Amino acid sequence: MKAARSSGLQWATAGVASLALLWLVFSLWMAGQPLVAVGIGALGGSAIYIYGTAQSVAWKYLFPGVAGMLVFVAFPLVYTVQIGFTNYSSKNLLDEDRARQYLLEQSVADEAHARAFTLHAEGSALRLKLMPEEGGSGAVLVSPPLKLAAGAPAAPVAMQPLGTLALGDALSLRDVIQQRAALQALQLQLPPDEGGKLIRYAGLREFGPIDPLWKAVDDGALQQLASGTVYAPNRDTGFFESAQGERLQPGFKVSIGLANYTRMLLDADFRSPFVSIFIWTVMFAGLSVLFSTALGMALAVLLEWQSLKYRTLYRTLLFLPYAVPGFISILVFKGLFNQNFGEINAILDAVLGIRPAWFADPLLAKTMILIVNTWLGYPYIMILCTGLIKAIPADLYEASAIAGAKPLTNFFKITMPLIARPLTPLLIGAFAFNFNNFVLISLLTDGRPDFLNTKLPAGTTDILVSYTYRIAFTDSGQNFGLAAAISTLIFVLVAIMALVQLKATQQKDSRS
Repeated sequence: MKAARSSGLQWATAGVASLALLWLVFSLWMAGQPLVAVGIGALGGSAIYIYGTAQSVAWKYLFPGVAGMLVFVAFPLVYTVQIGFTNYSSKNLLDEDRARQYLLEQSVADEAHARAFTLHAEGSALRLKLMPEEGGSGAVLVSPPLKLAAGAPAAPVAMQPLGTLALGDALSLRDVIQQRAALQALQLQLPPDEGGKLIRYAGLREFGPIDPLWKAVDDGALQQLASGTVYAPNRDTGFFESAQGERLQPGFKVSIGLANYTRMLLDADFRSPFVSIFIWTVMFAGLSVLFSTALGMALAVLLEWQSLKYRTLYRTLLFLPYAVPGFISILVFKGLFNQNFGEINAILDAVLGIRPAWFADPLLAKTMILIVNTWLGYPYIMILCTGLIKAIPADLYEASAIAGAKPLTNFFKITMPLIARPLTPLLIGAFAFNFNNFVLISLLTDGRPDFLNTKLPAGTTDILVSYTYRIAFTDSGQNFGLAAAISTLIFVLVAIMALVQLKATQQKDSRS
């Protein structure tokens, strides 16, 4: 009986969840988000099937992780790749229909036929009194009582001659401003003898005709009413264009195929800084790992020297750079390297009589970045190597001492070979991290000094990720499609280098 009741409750819960999922998917589909609706439907349906039926226990534990990976890893990756094949930018944010609708909604007030108005209280309602046009011969008009506090009426309000109707005192400008939201949505219809036109709120003190700037014509084109010029949608460039090539803003998003990737490879003005930035990115990541590993490993070996006093104190002090938040250390170093007031230049000036331009000279700026990144990275390697060294059997060093081996021999014949294998995957991860180390570049140099005569902003100390950020978010013509293409390329390059390094490590292990 209990089993039947539990089974019934389970099916009822699954049915309610299915109905809720169907409602959500249908709402997303009707809102114009078919891909999101399909994705939500697939994930939700899978969850209901796994948890609402007698599936294996393993899938019930695995599903949250798999769903999280799809939502937070796979979907952003696929979405980024998709954007890379479009012209998505600050000039092409909307789709074609929304861009057309935006332009059709543009209008201008006809100030020559504007009419002043006042608001008058009548009980809990308000009457709007409309004056004749300036210099015109029309009558003073008045509206029926309006409940503006409840929102403006949807239908146009028919205006009538004031006649002998007595109105109360006019509201002050402050009170009129409080009614501004309702007045903006209000439409007034003039009497037939004055043309029966619709007029709308055109300013703090007046109503007037609001004339549209554009009208829709055949084939999705737009015609400018003032000049009669027709602008047709160009689905290759993503703009409404006239026969003379004039473009309207905003544009709309269209697929441009491999144009962003072709630009990276074939556009000489773009390719030159891109190649330089790519080479520097690889050098920056590789040298950062090399210097940090060399310094961290050397310190780890030195701190294992049994005759060294106060080893714990030294290890604590050397670990401090890793304990301090990175952005604080970077900003401190930015002040230390200041050409005019920094302590580093003050010392160099006192000792050698020089004041290097760390932030103005590209080579010095890159040297400064490597120095700072080595300082930030060596404690991590030092801690790793310390743990790996402690795992090495002491018998090996005792046998080496009996054979008369020197410390350098112990390091190159025992220590390094035994810690290199477990350290390699971690160094690959450190390389990938530095390949995308945006925070260091952004806070220390912001990519500067810049290249000269480039179409897009590019700095000599930019790495690919900071270069992508500048293209996507700091350039006046933000180009999200191009930035997405570069991001895709970064992902592919890092993945290939990581796979090659792992493959080489596996081959080395198989030979040993």
